[in-house]
Amino acid sequence: MSSIVVKGKVVKGKVVLIRKSVIENLTNAKGLIGTGIKLINSSVEYDITKSVSFKLISRTNSQTPNNGAGKVGKDSYLENNVSVLRSLGGTEEEFDIYFEWDGNDMGIPGAFYVTNLMNDEFFLVSVTLEYPTTEHDQNNIHHHDQNKIHHDHNNIHFVCNSWVHNHKCYKTDRIFFANIPYLPGKATPVALQTYREEELKNLRGDGTGKREKWDRIYDYDVYNDLGFLPSDGQEDHPVLGGLKYPYPRRVRTGRKLIHNNKNGGEYEEPDEVHYVPRDENFSNVKAKEFLELGTKTLAERVEPLLLSLHLKTTPNEFNGFEEVQRMYEGGVNLPISITANGTPSVLKFPPPHVIQESKFAWMTDEEFAREMIAGVNPIVIRLLKKEGIASPCKPLCNCIQPGRVTNEKLEINMNGVKVDEALADGRLFILDYYDSFMPYLTKINELPSAKAYATRTFLFLKDDGTLKPLAIELNKPHKCGDRYLGIERIVVLPADKGVESTIWQLAKAHVIVNDTNYHQLISHWLNTHAVIEPFAIATHRNLSVLHPIYKLLHPHFRDTININALARKSLITAGGIIEETFLPGPYSMEMSSAVYKNWVFTDQALPNDLIKRGMAVKDISAPHGLSLAIEDYPYAVDGLEIWNALKMWVREYVSLYYSEGDAVQQDTELQTWWKEVVEKGHGDLKAEQWPKMKTSQELVETCTTIIWIASALHAAVNFGQYPYGGYILNRPTQSRRWIPKQGTPEYIEMTNNPQETFLKTITPKYQTVIDLTVMEILSRHASDEVYLGQRDSLDWTADQNAKDLFKTFTEQLKHIESNISERNNNKELRNRTGPVKFPYTVLLPSSEPGMTFRGIPNSVSI
Repeated sequence: MSSIVVKGKVVKGKVVLIRKSVIENLTNAKGLIGTGIKLINSSVEYDITKSVSFKLISRTNSQTPNNGAGKVGKDSYLENNVSVLRSLGGTEEEFDIYFEWDGNDMGIPGAFYVTNLMNDEFFLVSVTLEYPTTEHDQNNIHHHDQNKIHHDHNNIHFVCNSWVHNHKCYKTDRIFFANIPYLPGKATPVALQTYREEELKNLRGDGTGKREKWDRIYDYDVYNDLGFLPSDGQEDHPVLGGLKYPYPRRVRTGRKLIHNNKNGGEYEEPDEVHYVPRDENFSNVKAKEFLELGTKTLAERVEPLLLSLHLKTTPNEFNGFEEVQRMYEGGVNLPISITANGTPSVLKFPPPHVIQESKFAWMTDEEFAREMIAGVNPIVIRLLKKEGIASPCKPLCNCIQPGRVTNEKLEINMNGVKVDEALADGRLFILDYYDSFMPYLTKINELPSAKAYATRTFLFLKDDGTLKPLAIELNKPHKCGDRYLGIERIVVLPADKGVESTIWQLAKAHVIVNDTNYHQLISHWLNTHAVIEPFAIATHRNLSVLHPIYKLLHPHFRDTININALARKSLITAGGIIEETFLPGPYSMEMSSAVYKNWVFTDQALPNDLIKRGMAVKDISAPHGLSLAIEDYPYAVDGLEIWNALKMWVREYVSLYYSEGDAVQQDTELQTWWKEVVEKGHGDLKAEQWPKMKTSQELVETCTTIIWIASALHAAVNFGQYPYGGYILNRPTQSRRWIPKQGTPEYIEMTNNPQETFLKTITPKYQTVIDLTVMEILSRHASDEVYLGQRDSLDWTADQNAKDLFKTFTEQLKHIESNISERNNNKELRNRTGPVKFPYTVLLPSSEPGMTFRGIPNSVSI
């Protein structure tokens, strides 16, 4: 034991840390992640026990009457490497530490400084102090600490989970606080208030300079890091963020700007590594898994095929459905000449869930409709109103007569039910992509290989609870001479024989191309990834780690900033994967900006979303207070159970800290946080749409919505990507041909070879391989994932009442899992599994690692 023991009273502690043995850089040349990695071994330049010091800070005793900051103790050093703990996070080492600390003079510890003299950083996991309180301590707590929470007074826990660099990297010493929650102001011990404010100031930075890899600064910037191409026109690849192209903000990196002479925009210069605040990087384990999977799939799939196409040894068209199927059954052999080791490469993917039971059930009308309520994008379909039947009116030239949807056409397949009767009974629905795609179709259809429509699909709710498609309306700008005049419109009705059935399948494919692109650009990227990042930035800038709302929300931002930075580097960047393989090409992100103009935060709450789409109405006698328009709507049924359990947990947690009527308004950190979210993070939107944050009810609804977006909503639209979309015939990402017209060679080809026409209409082979590779990566759970109802530390808060409430929430989620499984086994609920016999499990909260089509991570983490 250290000689410190003989000098006076001693506080013993345990320090858990991880020395640097981590993938330092995730770079990316062309794929989602790159192949270059740098491993830094566990060797350190100095002896860690002599090069890392800790100083305790009092939470009860101030330095002087004029200086309220808590007293600071003497330096103490690590001793006795008592154990090596193997964990998912890496190799954790536990050290003893002894602090010289006279409680009568210094008070009770509430924070500590740590100083790293080594060149290498290390990851500080936690510090725990053994501190049995005396009667003097209890009186001291009562006098200085207004917090009434119930917590362990004999052990003080510091949950750190932070990288600590050399002390010269920081303007002020690194500080960590005990896990006792305090509201700001008088609720915080006077001795900690200065430290609390100073730490938030450090995290905000001063808004200047280029960020370095060790920085922990959270600031806002526009999407000026997606780049532009030499071939761009004046309005191509604009900077996103501002009045013309509104967008959520992302983390500022401070890189140098490049002026684009064509559009006058200022763009960040490219960099191999995108800055994210140091603690936002993936864990060691996740970084390793991410890299291994990415390099494996990209090296074994994309590059050989790319070379084969370059050498013209492999055509870029699938030769029938059988060749598509061989991608999952045995694989497709590639030429020996393109492999590094002289042996044939095999192009093979795991069989997607959607074809595991049946290879052709995806083609049925029932499955086509079912995936609108139980697929990867079940959040767009809405109740049809009478005025929604009429096609959007546009002036036309005289050279074309458009088709139109009429009651008579719809009633052909309505089993004798009249349209007016079905409207009155709430049995007609629509999947409508007209407004989203039509403004961009002229530009999209001028791309070399794109031929697309803006689609509207009409559906009827049958007596057995399933949906039946009635008609598909295909719209595109009509070109008359050298001008576009009005809309060319085709209405296609269901058919199961002859050339009409081929046209029907092609029409459905065009609908799914709309849906797939809207899903990826809007439902997935914009409505979860992009909109959550400003909340994460504002939380770190304005809510102290001591704040109870920080402790509530922080787990729901895990890995989000980092995965978004990786996406901006390779997926959504100019010329990146999305532009290369998805329908809108270079207009993809601009389209998402146009949709963001109408994004409303409160509409993201599941009940509000369902009501707005006409998929539910308020009904106090119904479960969860809503009556669903489609009783067997798997996403809504499962989602409402998750939503209500989540809201109950948040409501009860908030009530622990905001018992007084004006407590929310008096919380200075909370008010600054919300002001920044509204005015900076989402500052391009109208301020009046946001809650005013004056009551605890508004706080509960807001926090519930944030957590819902980051957890369950993201899970619902993410982890089904490969299970449904991995079979490209089921969810193509591109359309390259319009419906052939009679008298054309394409029509004759369609009549003679329907499969070839279908395959030439949708995503070709090379783009398919890229899409499937990325979807497989994004549909997997990491082995260290933290799911809804879990925390990465049992000591996430010292408040035992909060822990008890969270335990109840966890148990409720287990009950919900049982309910979902029971519904999936109920054969009367035909939408749960459908013709593909693929049960809807994506909202089961827990999961094993891998591609499981279940599991709700706490955050947008992949």
